[in-house]
Amino acid sequence: MVTLTATGCTTLGPDYHVPATAMAQRASVTAPFRGADTRITVNRDLQTKWWELYHDPVLNSLVEQALTTNTDLRIAAANIGRANALLRSADHARDISTQFSGTAQYGRISGEQYLIMQTLPDGGLYDIGFNAAYQIDLFGQISRSLEAARGDQEVSQATYDTVQITIAAETVRSYAAACSTGRELKIAEHALSLQQESVALKQRLYDGGRAMTLEVSRAQAERDQEQAMIPALQARQQVALYRLAVLTGKPPAEFPRQVASCTSEPELKAPIPIGDGASLIQRRPDVRRAERALAAATARIGVAMADMYPHIQLGASIGSTGLSNHLFRSDTMRFGIGPLISWSFPDRDLAKIHIALAKSDQEATFARFDGAVLNALQEIEGALTMYSQDVNRRDALRTSHEHLAQAQQDAWTLYHQGRVNYVPVVAAERALVAAEHRLAEAEAKISADQIVLFLALGGGWEGDGPQAPTSLGSQP
Repeated sequence: MVTLTATGCTTLGPDYHVPATAMAQRASVTAPFRGADTRITVNRDLQTKWWELYHDPVLNSLVEQALTTNTDLRIAAANIGRANALLRSADHARDISTQFSGTAQYGRISGEQYLIMQTLPDGGLYDIGFNAAYQIDLFGQISRSLEAARGDQEVSQATYDTVQITIAAETVRSYAAACSTGRELKIAEHALSLQQESVALKQRLYDGGRAMTLEVSRAQAERDQEQAMIPALQARQQVALYRLAVLTGKPPAEFPRQVASCTSEPELKAPIPIGDGASLIQRRPDVRRAERALAAATARIGVAMADMYPHIQLGASIGSTGLSNHLFRSDTMRFGIGPLISWSFPDRDLAKIHIALAKSDQEATFARFDGAVLNALQEIEGALTMYSQDVNRRDALRTSHEHLAQAQQDAWTLYHQGRVNYVPVVAAERALVAAEHRLAEAEAKISADQIVLFLALGGGWEGDGPQAPTSLGSQP
């Protein structure tokens, strides 16, 4: 960034570009991700509506509703409208300003005011005038103010986009939570049924003198523990449904009824396209928001520097002043044209303070830009690592579940052959249900990991929502 000097008609302050020392310019930042796992990810750009990768029509409908009616998005859209108004206000400074005035009264003019040493007669007096002025942007203060306002508007747009991807991710997260909890609830009800069978078996053995009271009581306690899990799961499912309702702009009582019966979380059929660091920086709106804030802060240095120099306004006026019965007579007409120069010369020290403040703000904004890039990389690498490791855990639990399913079948075979009693069958079924519960938890965690990864990738906002006005030109 190079600061221009005031030689002739010029624009003060640094012309913005992404600094060469910015984190976003480093090769290690734009490279492929270290945590990428070819089993579950692919180096290809993420599609715009990433939730459609689940091929779930109900989920697609819920996300579209959320992106249309969510209240947080309405707030962000209103902030864009405010930023657009401020941008138009900054652009208005380049226009010619006009003013019309007119007065009429009955009275007396002071003769001595005009060096006439006598009393002037009473009468009707009038003054009509039209003024026009144009601010000459000799040192670029108006253009820098417009740059700053445009940067602020783009910050608001990026904030809206950030809210969009958050709302989309939270909607998918709540939907997946409701479905996975429904799955766990179904498993818990099956486990309770098996435990009730175990209680009945222990009771029959006790009645037949083949078991002790201790075994019956232990079976009853285990049944009660299974029973205690169900209300917590029901509450968790209902909370997720309420959250879905609010995310889609509805009261909790109007939660989506079709999701209440869902018992399997959304599942991806193909690896997740993640791209690389360069595409991540271009895609994530929080990084773009920080970069646009840096552009605005850079422009404000020029705004502050222009206060060190004169402000020149070219103006013209025409009017008529006189007695009411001489309205618009030639001797009542007046006009003027010329520049108006204002320069707060004694306050140049204050202007220097404002420049120092603007530069400090720009340095802090630069640091926030670097921080946004680093945070994006941290989130994506962390999400990739957790996803990969949880997939390994899920695969191990699937293998364990397969073995326990085989053991349960073997127990039934032995029971039907009369080689064992019913107790090993119940034990094998309880072990299988416990494995199903662990596997369900692991797959719910996988689903949550995918959503965290999609959120870290920053997609899902492209082409939607309020946009910046295009009539004012592009960013310099």
